[in-house]
Amino acid sequence: MNFKTNDGVNIVYDDQGSGTPIVILTGIGGSRKIWAAQVPVLLAAGYRVINIDARNQGASDQTVQGRRITRHAMDVAELLAALKVDQAILLGNSLGAATFFAYLSLFGEAHVKAVIDVDQSPKMVAEAGWPYGFKQLTWNNFPQLLAEPMGKSTAGRIDDDVYAQIHAEKQTHPYDAALNYPLMIDHAAQDWRDVLLHLQAPFLIIAGGKSPFFNPEFAATAAKLAHHGTAKIVPDAGHIVMAEQPAQFNQILLAFLKTLD
Repeated sequence: MNFKTNDGVNIVYDDQGSGTPIVILTGIGGSRKIWAAQVPVLLAAGYRVINIDARNQGASDQTVQGRRITRHAMDVAELLAALKVDQAILLGNSLGAATFFAYLSLFGEAHVKAVIDVDQSPKMVAEAGWPYGFKQLTWNNFPQLLAEPMGKSTAGRIDDDVYAQIHAEKQTHPYDAALNYPLMIDHAAQDWRDVLLHLQAPFLIIAGGKSPFFNPEFAATAAKLAHHGTAKIVPDAGHIVMAEQPAQFNQILLAFLKTLD
């Protein structure tokens, strides 16, 4: 499906099923296909699944417009308004989770039922009092470190069926990291801890125990900031938890969703 934002950018998304809506966003450089092991499970459990490719990712438009996280949050808000979505469960990996933090900062949580963060620290730059940054990123090497290759995001193999789908998508819609570099800088400069401090909705962080990007200890610390935060670690997963260990991830996800009923 296609949605045109108010600045003329085409956003591609899937909208399947009925029931409580779950809105999904993946991380920078990825596409909605990375959730191939979750979407059928969520549909079978009776949820409506809205799975979005952000601008400059997947099948959505490649553009120099709006390469900042607040514009990404606006894209989500516009789409959800157009679809008349209310009481959504927000499920995001990496940049996807941060985009939902930006959404909460801009629009509040009146239309949000719960938030799920998959391996994304609320603060990417490490400094005194917050050692849980992205790799070795500090203000001393910001943003130079972000221009370097990110390296492998996983700790092991991605599920074979999921890999086949994301590989095919990359061939059809290759990702342009240089085009999206301004977004990476903007993303990494943010600090969303104040958003978590005010968050009243149930909040779950699922972290990868072997994430190459974040110390998994961030999860418990960040979860404690929220009023109703919970942290879970998948020991043998890297940053792409849902695709590396889909069975464990889905078990944690469904257990959390049941607590919302």
